Amino acid sequence: MDLNKLPNDKKLELCRNYFRVGCILLPFVWAVNAVWFFKEAFVNPPFDEQKDIKRYVMLSAGGALTWLVVLGAWTSTYQMNRVAWGELGDNLSFILPLGRL
Repeated sequence: MDLNKLPNDKKLELCRNYFRVGCILLPFVWAVNAVWFFKEAFVNPPFDEQKDIKRYVMLSAGGALTWLVVLGAWTSTYQMNRVAWGELGDNLSFILPLGRL
């Protein structure tokens, strides 16, 4: 979709909808929203709806970054402690790695 063809009020509506969908624990949608509307929020000349689009872009970027940090922390913690956690570590795994028991 070409955002240049949309009127500004439709851009705001689309950006708001992407943000709301991301609130349903879909951080990838937040990342797409932040990238897709970055130019509209920070590069293009000012227009009435730009302030609200900027807010949704910032919230989307912050939410996606937060999810990335949390997921990275959980992944590294799990990978370093799976063996030490014993049966719990195995039960949390989708694939049981062969090797150390």
